[in-house]
Amino acid sequence: MKKKVIIMGAAGRDFQNFNIYYRGNEECEVVAFTATQIPGIDDKKYPAELAGSLYPNGIPIKPEAELVDLIREHNIDQVVFAYSDVPYERLMHNASIVNQAGADFVLMGMKNSVIKTTKPLVTICATRTGCGKSQTTRKVVEVLKAKGLKVVSIRHPMPYGDLVAQKVQRYAKLEDLKKYKCTIEEMEEYEPHIMMGSIIYAGVDYEAIVREAEKEADVIIWDGGNNDTPFYVSDKMVNIVVADPHRPGHEVGYYPGETNFRNADVVVINKIDSADPEGIQIVRDNLREINPTAIVIDGASPLTVDHPELIEGARVLVVEDGPTLTHGEMAYGAGVVAAEKYGAADLVDPREWAVGEIKETFEKYPDIGVLLPAMGYGDQQIKDLEKTINAVDCDVVVIGTPIDLRRIIKINKPAVQVGYELQEIGKPTIADVLKDF
Repeated sequence: MKKKVIIMGAAGRDFQNFNIYYRGNEECEVVAFTATQIPGIDDKKYPAELAGSLYPNGIPIKPEAELVDLIREHNIDQVVFAYSDVPYERLMHNASIVNQAGADFVLMGMKNSVIKTTKPLVTICATRTGCGKSQTTRKVVEVLKAKGLKVVSIRHPMPYGDLVAQKVQRYAKLEDLKKYKCTIEEMEEYEPHIMMGSIIYAGVDYEAIVREAEKEADVIIWDGGNNDTPFYVSDKMVNIVVADPHRPGHEVGYYPGETNFRNADVVVINKIDSADPEGIQIVRDNLREINPTAIVIDGASPLTVDHPELIEGARVLVVEDGPTLTHGEMAYGAGVVAAEKYGAADLVDPREWAVGEIKETFEKYPDIGVLLPAMGYGDQQIKDLEKTINAVDCDVVVIGTPIDLRRIIKINKPAVQVGYELQEIGKPTIADVLKDF
């Protein structure tokens, strides 16, 4: 008898686990995926073209709210939990729900969920969403390119549209963002690589993706998402993990960020220029206790603003990276730091002007506070974001997202863009830990 399986996910790790372990596994039948975190991906199918010969009709993707009914209706044996940035309390609530419904609750280990690449590999992961993976990845790319190496990055999946069309995506120029109909969240991750003249891949089938990337790379970079673990391993590799002292203790309290923390060869303790000393020390103590051999790099993320003079004395609307504020649970980001640094008179609360799916985001995440999350998982969210920004009564919009929103939406008032890069403090540096590459 085949084991009947449901995979709980959010259009990322769930598809990876299926592709690597379950797609050709005749001992198991994946009855359904469930979806959470990302709007608009449930009630679809994982298509037959990607699911393989055992699934000629594809696999349904159902809302996570239907999980218990699905377990009982299909007499499910195992539920595989396969998404990231989840507090342990919530993780175990899910386990209890699944167990009470009669199924086993499964967390897959890295042995059964990674792909081996033939190329040297640097992985950049994190303990939480919003720690600073992106600027760390850019620094790694800069260091390796300075050695004359051909570097190709592979980004954690964000496939929210046509999954077949998104099987393998290669981004080398800005036009590719339109070609693949990228969301704001995707552009935030891909555009910085393109702007620095680097190639980045993404998609759904990460076996196919890495085989394409290997054809043009001396070194593969894994650019992780949320606090998920790497999708790849290599005989020559360095695991770099970014920790955030603004959220001390989260490195040992969120799944699967602690796995990264324990697996790290190098830990970048980022944002120490703006974090409390107590928070920094908590992260150091936790690392010393559970991964004492890891190399520690102290890092900062100094800010730049294209027109700081517009902020002084102004009533500002701060727009921050959406996932960092929502499931990342950050109370503020680079935009707030910039607004305070350059003398804003007041932060304007956008909630009374929020419309559509942006209003729904505030209802789902009531602790966001006096900030506007730049949610843009689809066309409607982008339209609602634009309407909300333009309706807010403020003097200036401070954009703290990784890309300039002024290129994506029309803003009817003055706006400034915040930038940030990784700055290593003292020794060792990224260059030091990658000297053998």
